[in-house]
Amino acid sequence: MTDTRAHVFVSGKVQGVFYRATTREEARKRGVDGWVKNLSDGRVEAVFEGPEDAVEEMVEWCHEGSDRAHVEDVEIEYDEPEGFDSFEIRR
Repeated sequence: MTDTRAHVFVSGKVQGVFYRATTREEARKRGVDGWVKNLSDGRVEAVFEGPEDAVEEMVEWCHEGSDRAHVEDVEIEYDEPEGFDSFEIRR
């Protein structure tokens, strides 16, 4: 199984609702590396790298998000992995 990279932008009510922390938990459960951060325009940006099926699970998860989130849209771009070795919340 080859590794893949998904770069996502999530819009809706996704800040102040534990979206980043829950994303980190979900990514770590699936063995996915990368990062997640809030953007100044109210969206959340994330990069997921790992086995294709696990990355796809994370992309699907982004459409729901944390329990208190209300996701309106998810934009996804696929690219070559850069080789992250953990998953972190960026500020």
